[in-house]
Amino acid sequence: MSDSGTGHDHPADVPFPLEPGRLDGAPTPFAPVGVPVRGQLDGLGRFLAPRRGSTPSGHGPTVVPGLKRFLEPRKRAIPGERCEFCAEDIREPHSHVVNVDSRSLMCACRGCWMLFTSDGAAGGRYRAVPEETILDPDFVLTDGQWESLQIPVGMAFFFHQSDAPPATTGHPVAFYPSPAGATESLLPLDVWDELVAANPTLGRMLPDVQALLVHRPRNGEPCCFIVPIDACYALVGSIRRYWKGFDGGEEAWREIDAFFDALTERSRPPARTVGAAGAATASPR
Repeated sequence: MSDSGTGHDHPADVPFPLEPGRLDGAPTPFAPVGVPVRGQLDGLGRFLAPRRGSTPSGHGPTVVPGLKRFLEPRKRAIPGERCEFCAEDIREPHSHVVNVDSRSLMCACRGCWMLFTSDGAAGGRYRAVPEETILDPDFVLTDGQWESLQIPVGMAFFFHQSDAPPATTGHPVAFYPSPAGATESLLPLDVWDELVAANPTLGRMLPDVQALLVHRPRNGEPCCFIVPIDACYALVGSIRRYWKGFDGGEEAWREIDAFFDALTERSRPPARTVGAAGAATASPR
């Protein structure tokens, strides 16, 4: 797999790094136990003062049950191990949230992920990555259109990248996996417009969190998926890990084939397809 030959491709300033970014915990608002602020304990700190009538000897202030957790240092959110919003322990597989400002993927527990599923949550700065995978058997992508995209390999993903909030505009971008990571390719907008006009599923694709993933295998029919954006970077990470030499090696291609087999197995058809008689019919879920 080579990154050369296109004349315009370059290693990307990757919009979503392979290693998720971190959201460090905010400093605790409480003063250390026993250290008054301006002569008194403010806010929840008042609950740390000794209770009236109690004369603890040689012990610190009595802590009201249930408040102790607010005094403990916040755990550092380790991507892949803890939610990067609340630091709750998480396991694989887990949900992700896109930070639109930093263009990074953040690991999230189910509860925090749910907070960002509605449109406009957090002022549009965070967006929950959906989980469904769609395989469109009727997707139109001709050989000529693919050649016009000038992708040097048989895999690529495309998505609408939003500008940083509060802007509401953005633009489509194209990337392909390589041993160096996700590499951006200049996307001819006229070809992209043709694809959008011919394929209604692209018009329903959510910005930043869903992507068109195209797979044109060495032997076999091309496949076009609408996938969560984290699936694209899982593929990129697998290629970075296993690729060896010029042609990748047997292990790398085995991992690539397994990735797309699993993707096909968990995919569903588009919400609506057109039957043979031309009538629109709902596809089974």
